Amino acid sequence: MIHQKVGVAMCGIAGIINHHADPAAGEIIAAMNECQIHRGPDGAGTYLDNDVALGHRRLSIIDLEKGGQPISNEDGSVIAVFNGEIYNYRKLREELLGRGHKFRSESDTEVIVHLYEELGGECVQMLEGMFAFAVYSRKSRRVLLGRDRMGQKPLLYFMAGGTLVFASEFPALKCHPAMPSELDANAVSDYLSFQYVPGPGTIYRNVHKLAPGHQLEFRLNDGTTSIRSYWRLDYSLKLTEPFDEAARELRRLVEKSVERRLAADVPVGTFLSGGLDSTIVTAVAAEKTHPGKLNAYTIGFSDATYDERPYATRAAEAINRRIGGGLVQREAVVDAEDFSLVEKMAAHCGEPYADASILPTALLSKFAASEIKVALSGDGADEIFCGYERYLAVRYASRLALLPETLSAPLFKLLASFVPDGGERTRSGRLRRFLRAAAAPADRRYYTLLNRCDASLKSSLFGERLRDAAKRDSAELFESLQWSLTGADRIERLSELDLHTYLPGDILPKVDIASMASSLEVRSPFLDREVLEFAARLPLSYKLHGSRRKHILAEAFRDLVPHEISARPKKGFGVPVASYLRKEWHNLAEQALFEGQLVRSGCFQAPAIRKIWSEHQSGRRDHSYLLWSLLLFSLFLDRNR
Repeated sequence: MIHQKVGVAMCGIAGIINHHADPAAGEIIAAMNECQIHRGPDGAGTYLDNDVALGHRRLSIIDLEKGGQPISNEDGSVIAVFNGEIYNYRKLREELLGRGHKFRSESDTEVIVHLYEELGGECVQMLEGMFAFAVYSRKSRRVLLGRDRMGQKPLLYFMAGGTLVFASEFPALKCHPAMPSELDANAVSDYLSFQYVPGPGTIYRNVHKLAPGHQLEFRLNDGTTSIRSYWRLDYSLKLTEPFDEAARELRRLVEKSVERRLAADVPVGTFLSGGLDSTIVTAVAAEKTHPGKLNAYTIGFSDATYDERPYATRAAEAINRRIGGGLVQREAVVDAEDFSLVEKMAAHCGEPYADASILPTALLSKFAASEIKVALSGDGADEIFCGYERYLAVRYASRLALLPETLSAPLFKLLASFVPDGGERTRSGRLRRFLRAAAAPADRRYYTLLNRCDASLKSSLFGERLRDAAKRDSAELFESLQWSLTGADRIERLSELDLHTYLPGDILPKVDIASMASSLEVRSPFLDREVLEFAARLPLSYKLHGSRRKHILAEAFRDLVPHEISARPKKGFGVPVASYLRKEWHNLAEQALFEGQLVRSGCFQAPAIRKIWSEHQSGRRDHSYLLWSLLLFSLFLDRNR
């Protein structure tokens, strides 16, 4: 039976499959729903029968009155819960109507129900958008889980005694009494290296993330599951079109993608940082909505090192000059030093996550959510158009390796030891990391650039509870993916690698968690399938031209983006963690590191942490990345002890 309540209460989904008529299933699914209320404050719904319990929280974006979930077909034999947006749902709906299907609503979720009736598991390939969903067929007694191609929407699950349990977030999953609680030592090691836990695993043994571009089918009759990939980017085939033609086609595809993502029955705005990517998205969105108004949201900080407001203002002014007005820049100065924000975001993450840019992303989302329900962002452009400085760093390091490795490695290590550790945003800090990468073997240079905690340091830090983690070589993650990469050029393969690791493991969870905490949906035009597939076919020289990154993207929109915006160095979206740990957060961080479960649980050793803490506090070294990771792990343990 389906129960819906649409009222004041992005979407969140949950499910317990094959619960064997457990009388507690209804209470558990209701609790899972309640844990995700921030993802869907506009409504709640559940479906219950003897073997299946489905839950849904709704953030109303399309068909505000009739789009409640769970939703079924005409005879109630197929039921679905869905999180996200399907951008081609109107076209699919028309095709399904032509085949005799009857619809009760205008929602994209109902399209999935009828598409499943037509195609079964093959329906996932037809969907364009960002999504995570579950479809239950009462006739075949099967459940299909599907996740979008890049992993913009989360989907977590575990199996326990023939029962499948899934949810959008960890706090909801933990409402089920069978949720595994044992930590995965290898995941802890990887977390210290990358500041996030790479999928498809999680910090918990036997709890998984459904991988991007994958679907899972669970058969209730025998309790078996099968997982398969339904889509993957291919970098092996390259375009032969001249650069100018390719730039024009790229622009057409990006404009089409932006226009698709403006569709909503609620106010839509953009994030505007003053960088190339957000300026392009905002400029195109402003043109598409003209002569109407479009709000662009910018936050700033009192610390000029992290403040991008001047560039965002120049970008907004340039856009308004071109379109004749209509873009409204909404600006706020925020303060990220409140430690309660750190604790709040740590709770929402549900597993250790230490990319500090989640803090300004949460503040920006909260600011925008006071006026809109949907925001467009520039996420993904750096990965698909080679925008990161580290791609060039690997190329330059390879060119410097003229001497045999037995000579070059100690030479570069020696040079790195003479460079002051001034912090990530200083020239000395970047040079130090570059020299350390140049000293590494060729096949480990990229990992060395990204790694935040080397093996010897891990060995000194890990306590008895994590002794097995000291054996883990986190570079194995990259090595295990090498065989599946399709690009021929070694630099392009790094970009492809990021699409399988950094983007779905760090960037997209950050955006989803930070925005959903304020009930805001964020859409990413650069992650459109057509844009992705076109970018994969571009020759590397179109993207990385000399020392210029994202070359074709800048050229495709040169009339919309001021030169000072497109030419300026990339500036990360962050907060002064190093300073906060020495001042504003000092006491609370010290208490969490040395008095909480981090050392009491036997996971880490206090003397090793004290040494790093003292070096950082004295200013001799900048250990902010590692200390921040340890702090977030400590908060995780304290919450889950």
